[in-house]
Amino acid sequence: MEFYRTGWPAGDVPEETTSFVGRRAELIEAGCALEEARLVTLTGVGGVGKTRLALRAAREARAAFPDGVWLVELSSLPRTERCDSELLALTVMEALRLADQTTRPATEVVCEWLADKHLLLLLDCCEHLAPACAHLVGNLLTAAPELRILATSRQPLGTRGEHLVAVPPLPVAGQDRWPADAEDGQDAVALFLQRAADTAPGRAADTAAHAVVAEICARLEGIPLAVELAAARLPELTLTQLRAHLKARFEVLAADPDAYGDGEPRHQALRTTIGWSHELCAPLERLLWARLAVFAGGFDQEAARAVCAGGPLAAADVPRLLDSLVGKSLLQRRAYMTGLVRYTVLDTVREFGGQWLAGLGEEQATARRHRDHFLDLARRADAAWGGPGQVAWYVRTVVEHANFRTALDFCLTEDEGQVALELGGALWFFWYACGYAREGRHYLDQILARWPEPGPARSKAVWACGAAALVQGDDDAAARLGKVFRADAEAAGTPAMLTAAAHLDGTVLVLRGQHTEAAAAYDAAPFPQDHDGEYAGARLVLRAARAFVHALMGEFADAAAVADAVRAECDQRGERWARAWADYVHGLAARGLGRPEEADVHARAALEGKALLHDSLGISMALDLLASVAADSGHGERAARLLGTAQQVWNTLGRSQIGVPELVAARAACEHQAREAIGDGAYEAAFRKGLQTSIADGLTYALREP
Repeated sequence: MEFYRTGWPAGDVPEETTSFVGRRAELIEAGCALEEARLVTLTGVGGVGKTRLALRAAREARAAFPDGVWLVELSSLPRTERCDSELLALTVMEALRLADQTTRPATEVVCEWLADKHLLLLLDCCEHLAPACAHLVGNLLTAAPELRILATSRQPLGTRGEHLVAVPPLPVAGQDRWPADAEDGQDAVALFLQRAADTAPGRAADTAAHAVVAEICARLEGIPLAVELAAARLPELTLTQLRAHLKARFEVLAADPDAYGDGEPRHQALRTTIGWSHELCAPLERLLWARLAVFAGGFDQEAARAVCAGGPLAAADVPRLLDSLVGKSLLQRRAYMTGLVRYTVLDTVREFGGQWLAGLGEEQATARRHRDHFLDLARRADAAWGGPGQVAWYVRTVVEHANFRTALDFCLTEDEGQVALELGGALWFFWYACGYAREGRHYLDQILARWPEPGPARSKAVWACGAAALVQGDDDAAARLGKVFRADAEAAGTPAMLTAAAHLDGTVLVLRGQHTEAAAAYDAAPFPQDHDGEYAGARLVLRAARAFVHALMGEFADAAAVADAVRAECDQRGERWARAWADYVHGLAARGLGRPEEADVHARAALEGKALLHDSLGISMALDLLASVAADSGHGERAARLLGTAQQVWNTLGRSQIGVPELVAARAACEHQAREAIGDGAYEAAFRKGLQTSIADGLTYALREP
């Protein structure tokens, strides 16, 4: 299922933000290799430009792949045994915009989706996961005959049929020609000059400077990252000074080959340049650089201050130092239309910082500050989930997904059970309401199995895991977890926990078609007066679920009344997720009362709210309701197309219509009405259109007023 969670269109690659220099021979070789082999791996040392080359090669090959080019960025995944095959497959799922929440293995889901696709999958930065990547690649290529994979790695993946394309440094030949460009063998010089024009216009713009630039690039072995880092120094150094500094550093290297790197000359050239950039940084810049290495997938200023400040590095100094590191090309800064500003670190630069951090003896302490910051962020998001900032917290949680994952992995690696339980439980809304139930189960099942000791944090994690199981349609797991949580709630005796227990108990009964019993379970909830305390989300969704049971039992007036009360409270609080459920139930009730226009308005409102938060269960149910309303009104083609779009979403969940008999019957009746209205052939064509159209286009069509 396609969800637009990243900054570029689905099935495409990100736009280039800086000029692309040279590489014609390598592009031709990569293009030819992709025509001949199903797995092509670009190999080369760090900083040589494998990712840029792969992105350009993928863009040039785009027309050959009807189902698009899909980028999977792996650099943020943990470099430990904690990155198992399931987590790797989950990352591929996310990149493919697949919101499958079933209990099937993620690899199986990806293989099934790719089976009939003709696309190019770009796996970037595989070196720290080479064995796992090789295993996954083998499975994917076996399952999908038209699949091509382009990988970047410092080492081969070592799997059958792999075609290796070596990525060398940029050439520095032709030092006697001026002006330099990327067509005369002076690619490294051309790159330096282009970057210099951005950072220090006019500094290297005359013929006399050419020989100096060529000498600098030759000393840097033509490695693009080294060249760019050197060019970034021009605002503060002249070309002559730059050359002298580099010469001094390489003389140190010649005297002590182990000073930087692992003995391979180009590794040493890059590490010497990075080390030299490090030495030219002020002491506080070096310290910040080192501490930033703990982040995965980027960070904002707030996180940098919280995690990296301490000792001589004051929090107030962090924004200025971030700007300085951006100016030195050691960080990249990106501003989004929402006003969000985030920073990222190139993988090679991050590695150097991580090694320096370990050398300072601060690795564990900084990782714990990282963990603590994201635990605090999860707590704040949990507390604010039922209020006006809900959508903003959803966006922020998705943006920080890699960092939350890193914090959870740290807890599992370092045997920090209490924090793992609290973090997993605080993110309940992410697992339950935002389309990440599968990942929630991946982490929470591990956490609960390892730390069985009872306590408030474990109880919250049990409830969160049970809620995720509900989304997956796994009523057996939800019932088992609900029984554990019910015992905890009764022992604690707090209204909030008892209400949360009633939510799990009642919803399991709904999934099993036991509506009378479900109504009794919901009605037994004490409904705490504290609307903002622990388990506040359970209180709101339980009331919406009670309205749903009224509708399932044909009590449409009662369903509408309860739904309206929930909507009123949600509007007062600025809450969107539970309100969308109430909109859905009101739509069911209006349809049951014979008010199709009112039902359509409420169903579209529900769909809009659920799509905003990527709640796949809510999206599928709202689409089914819209289809039924369309069929009631004689719009058979619209109903069929909506059913096709809904089926795409249901295919990502554990059971269509979550197994609720009334919903299954309503869906069958809708199909029958639509076929009667337009005929089997027209129905099949419209259904197929909805099934094959992208989810984004399907939602746009569904939200359009008929």
